[in-house]
Amino acid sequence: MDYHFETVMQVRDYECDIEGIVNNAQYIHYCEHTRHLFLKECGLSFAELHRQGVDAVVARMQLQYKAPLRPDDEFRSCLRLEKDGIKYVFHQDLYRVGDDQLCFRGRIELVCLVNGQLARMSPYDEAFARFVG
Repeated sequence: MDYHFETVMQVRDYECDIEGIVNNAQYIHYCEHTRHLFLKECGLSFAELHRQGVDAVVARMQLQYKAPLRPDDEFRSCLRLEKDGIKYVFHQDLYRVGDDQLCFRGRIELVCLVNGQLARMSPYDEAFARFVG
């Protein structure tokens, strides 16, 4: 898959459960952090847009857990973006560094609220134009 953005992260001990693997909810945090880094690279500030009354919110998530991550594992968090009507769809995959094992696959759909009302994502549309045409 061709990705629009990648970053490397490392599992911290406190993100793991009693089984010694990353807790399932933590993968959502990894994906969110990756999206925020992607926004920064695109010249957008999630916090500044919020102050202006523009909020991108998760509308739907489809999550697939493929192989566990464990303490101290490094992993690549990869993101590919597409547009579907007024939604942005983020395809996000996590690969363990070293063996390139796919550990997680997510499809996260976001919509935009402007002053609390569903709206087009114009600041996002402009910033993401080079990725979704």
